[in-house]
Amino acid sequence: MAGNYSNPRIDEQAADAWHGSVHADPKKLVWIGSMLIFGTVGSALTVSVGAVSLFLVTTATTLCLGHSLGMHRLFIHRAWRAPKWLEYLFVHFGVLIGLAGPLGMLATHDTRDWAQRQSRCHSYFGHDEAWYRDLWWQLFCSISLRRPPKIEPEAEIANDRVYALMERTWMLQQLPWALLFYALGGWGWVFWGICSRVSVSVLGHWMIGFFAHNSGHRDWHVEGAAVQGYNVPFVALLTMGESWHNNHHAFPGSARLGLQKGQWDPGWWVLQGLAWLGLARDFVTPEVLPVRPELRRCGSVLDAAAVPREEPTGVLRP
Repeated sequence: MAGNYSNPRIDEQAADAWHGSVHADPKKLVWIGSMLIFGTVGSALTVSVGAVSLFLVTTATTLCLGHSLGMHRLFIHRAWRAPKWLEYLFVHFGVLIGLAGPLGMLATHDTRDWAQRQSRCHSYFGHDEAWYRDLWWQLFCSISLRRPPKIEPEAEIANDRVYALMERTWMLQQLPWALLFYALGGWGWVFWGICSRVSVSVLGHWMIGFFAHNSGHRDWHVEGAAVQGYNVPFVALLTMGESWHNNHHAFPGSARLGLQKGQWDPGWWVLQGLAWLGLARDFVTPEVLPVRPELRRCGSVLDAAAVPREEPTGVLRP
């Protein structure tokens, strides 16, 4: 493993991030394929102000409160805390993105994170193939490593019955919302509020992952890591701050992703609002994370060799 950053959920003894095969996943083909077809054709035939408005509101809610704040920063990284009812609600919104259940998302994220920190990893994790091949791989395929790491979620997650239920029923969780939308606005609201929302969210998730590992600006370099993250500023607002991916590679446990002046992070703004309401606490930011000897500050985006790391004191304030 590169440096001293480690994930306590991962047992990587004898694991290998390089040797493996990518294969079509029937479940993904049916699930995402059907969402793309109905989201494209159905939505095109049922355009209305109400349906489009529903799409915009539900997409923003599930991406910001669900995927970014609930699934990523809270459930996976435990970078902030919330009352249990709010945690469950936000993670449920994250499940509605349509990628996987909470435990499935955690396993996928942790495996990818571990692989990218190795000295060498499969292209499936590195996003270094042509865009059309990476799109096919990420949306419709899975990877089978010869020697995958063992992932053991902490007891707080593994023994949680609500999360176990969410995992078993993650696709079915769209159904109550689909029935509500149908009752309020007919098939148009179902196509736009479910199918188009899931399609755009899944495609957007892939697109940010592809570009954030291939091009953009870098302030930080992780020595020994096969894959570096890049900041993609022009989509910071649309991604709720998740596109500051170089920052995330440098400080994975931080609840704040936009770290420098001008790095807009709507997810962090929402967290500050929740804190004011007494609904968010115990934020983890770079100032309180352990020093990583393998982390170096880049002189510029074009630097091949990183200069010694500069402490971020004075520029990173919660």
